[in-house]
Amino acid sequence: MKTAPADRPNIIFIVADDLGYADLGCYGGRAPVSPVLDALAERGIRFDQGYANSPVCSPTRFALMTVRYQYHLRGAAEEPINSKSRGSAELGLPADCPTLPSRLRAAGYRTALVGKWHLGYPPTFGPLKSGYDEFFGPMSGGVDYFTHCDTGGTHDLWQSSEPVTEDGYLTDLFSRKAVDFIERAAPAADATPFFLSLHYTAPHWPWETRDDQDMAMSQELRANLFHHGGGNIHAYRKMIHHMDEGIGWIVDALKKKGLLDNTLIVFTSDNGGERFSDNWPLVGGKLDLTEGGIRVPWIAHWPAVIAAGRQSAQQCLTMDWSATMLDAAGILPGGANGASSAIDESETPIDPDFPLDGVSLLAVLRGTEPPFRRRMHWRMNHRGQRALRDGDWKYLRVDGHDYLFNLAEDERERANRATHQPLLLDAMRADWEAWNVTMPEIPADASVLPGYSAKDMPQR
Repeated sequence: MKTAPADRPNIIFIVADDLGYADLGCYGGRAPVSPVLDALAERGIRFDQGYANSPVCSPTRFALMTVRYQYHLRGAAEEPINSKSRGSAELGLPADCPTLPSRLRAAGYRTALVGKWHLGYPPTFGPLKSGYDEFFGPMSGGVDYFTHCDTGGTHDLWQSSEPVTEDGYLTDLFSRKAVDFIERAAPAADATPFFLSLHYTAPHWPWETRDDQDMAMSQELRANLFHHGGGNIHAYRKMIHHMDEGIGWIVDALKKKGLLDNTLIVFTSDNGGERFSDNWPLVGGKLDLTEGGIRVPWIAHWPAVIAAGRQSAQQCLTMDWSATMLDAAGILPGGANGASSAIDESETPIDPDFPLDGVSLLAVLRGTEPPFRRRMHWRMNHRGQRALRDGDWKYLRVDGHDYLFNLAEDERERANRATHQPLLLDAMRADWEAWNVTMPEIPADASVLPGYSAKDMPQR
């Protein structure tokens, strides 16, 4: 029988933007920028082998929303969706595609997105068309933190389906809007649990902190929001700290409303770090299928279920967390190992035309199951990249070169074992190619927009 509403958790899915693997204190960070997130990890569980579905933002968000490999959808072939997609009726998340919020809403959850959408532009696409009851944030990938204008200088801040103007530092606006949603949803939380997506733009460029509220930098950035000539690690770390403070406001709001114990809070990044990020000991970053581009922080906090102080080596992807949330809500037709769950699927069925690729981690959170085998596949149009992680081993192709790494021994991917173990390389390459034929081909007109190149800064 379906899980009773009173037993279902409220869910908050917090996604940072371009956060590096080692930026947070609990992941070895070199500066004390994340006391709130560090405390959530200490009182919950931290995953050391967690991955993003893509090393670039919008494809990961397609996977997060659909609980499927992003390659199923044309819009996710854009690396990433950019302002040239404005007005397109093809490059976005189709309104008829079931999503994490639409499934949760059908099961009785109140849903809201605060923060970055980046899954296509109105009028064809938008959060309210894909399962959210409420929305506050930008439609595009990056905006100025004070003017709230995108890379083309277009004002890009929305309240539900209408443009809105609000003064303030964007990270703080998101945090306050999230608190407001919790306070409004709290009275009904026992009977009507809520799902809040909180998708920060921090610490994505431009490199602005609260200290830049005189708007001088915003005026300078009107010509180039990529901020090639600015930023530093100090500003970057402040941006992370501003986000961490806001998450603290949210935790405090949950405490005041008596909701913290049965609220599942999940925190991650949409991809690996960018220019000023700390990815140690990993190599590479955003847009790379080396570990620095796809391995990201994963923290889960749920006192009613997760014992404090846990650390997990479970390998997992963004879409697995979406599946976990469906499982926690009692609407997933399979558990962590694919077994049928004890729910009435007739009430909230998974559409057979949109089978899930994500795998639930609920048993891992509960501590009732050890880590299980999770093969994970990636591909990128950029530099013809492909990757497969299977246990300790990783198969990687970049610029036509094939590599084989034992990540248990060599997380920096410096010791190529391809010539030493050719049979394993052949087997993993065949596995990747067999998986790839189950996905649509990358369209010839799919675009790649790195944002910067060797002319802007030296290669990694």
